Amino acid sequence: MDIDSFKPQIDQVIHLFQADIGKIRTGRATPSLVEDVVIPAYGGRQQLKVKELATITTDGPQSLVIAPFDRSIAGDIKKGLEQANLGFSPIIDGELIRINLSPLTTERREEYIKLLHTKLENTKVMIRQIRQQMMKQKDMEFDSKTLSEDDKFRLQDQAQKLIDKFIEEVDDLGRAKEAQLRRV
Repeated sequence: MDIDSFKPQIDQVIHLFQADIGKIRTGRATPSLVEDVVIPAYGGRQQLKVKELATITTDGPQSLVIAPFDRSIAGDIKKGLEQANLGFSPIIDGELIRINLSPLTTERREEYIKLLHTKLENTKVMIRQIRQQMMKQKDMEFDSKTLSEDDKFRLQDQAQKLIDKFIEEVDDLGRAKEAQLRRV
């Protein structure tokens, strides 16, 4: 059994977690809040993400500016963002779309922290499931006599240390995001 063969799976889970928590509002404007919203563009014939249709920049800590590559779809982008129900109202300003974010209330911050903890726990469950796969493979190799008992315990220790390292990394990401959410 090669423990390193499971690292890409765990890396992918962590990458998904990072992308997922990047979409949680912290009170500051970031392009990740809107970049993956799917917009029915060109009369609904194409389903494209905002980042594929425009450049997204910040204009201060509470404002986003979206500059469509094709001016004719600004209305489609605005409508798609409104339908995504993200808690803000886009405004067309000439060729640009502006989004002004209101400051988060204490109650809203607490809701986002609860959401963060849910996502954190789900990520840990996924990592533990990968550990289960590792243990099953180890046990199968031991049962088929291709793995000695000493190797079995050595691999078990290595697998647990690897999982602990990745769970600590996820915890660190979660703590950093929670600190951002608590910052007013």
